[in-house]
Amino acid sequence: MAARAIASTTISFGLVSIPSKLYSTGETGRKVSFNLVHAECGTRLKQQYICPKCDVLVPRDDMAKGYEFAKGQYVLFDADELKAIEMPKKDHIEITEFVPADQVSPVYLDRPYYLGPDKGGARAYRLLSMALRETERVAIAKWATRGKEYLVMIRPHEEGLVLDQLRYDGEVKHFGEVPIDEAEVKEAELQLAKQLIDQAASDEFDATRYHDEVRERMLQLIQQKVDGQEITVQPTEEPAAQIIDLMAALKASLGEDADQKKPAARAGKKGVKKGTRSRKKAASG
Repeated sequence: MAARAIASTTISFGLVSIPSKLYSTGETGRKVSFNLVHAECGTRLKQQYICPKCDVLVPRDDMAKGYEFAKGQYVLFDADELKAIEMPKKDHIEITEFVPADQVSPVYLDRPYYLGPDKGGARAYRLLSMALRETERVAIAKWATRGKEYLVMIRPHEEGLVLDQLRYDGEVKHFGEVPIDEAEVKEAELQLAKQLIDQAASDEFDATRYHDEVRERMLQLIQQKVDGQEITVQPTEEPAAQIIDLMAALKASLGEDADQKKPAARAGKKGVKKGTRSRKKAASG
């Protein structure tokens, strides 16, 4: 079944215009959600708004949008004023620059969309996709839509293009804010860590290897409830003992003996005991 477009737009770079369509990259309805219902009769509850100052139920016709300019103080806007302060409604993607693909940090990525060509745009669409792929660059653009302007990135994907909605710099917390204590990494630990990575390495990512086990279990239990069966709380497993010794943890992960010297030490102790018993027998004789 062909995907259904969620929006139409136009991509422009230089004097080239590409009529395009946007498609969602995800499946809707995957999340298991619950609704609030009246426990007595099982009817779904309705959301209502109450003014805490006047202690009255506020109908939608009496609601207004306000901007909090100071603590607890709002300036109100009517529909015409909101239209005046919003960006003019147009749908256009204007490419501003092309940067190396590895120069955009993943922390800026917010939401991806598939891009497809609209009528008359297939040739220019394929041209942009091939040019980005061969130059190993991505396009940075401004996307004006629905009264807002977004920062986006357009990158090649398979035979086409993907549009990634980006966060603005002011919306990203930088890694320098994360406290990291000083610590020494020993060469032996590094080699074991690299060996552990090699042991679990794959040449490609295959998403079909993974599935949401928590969601599947939830749906199974929900179906039991629908079928009239009771749901019992299963005892949770105790967390595995934490290995404080980093070297021991790495060796245990690789299936190696955490301390290969201990068996020899134990053997030596047994030999001492046997010798002691032999001397005792000789003395008693």
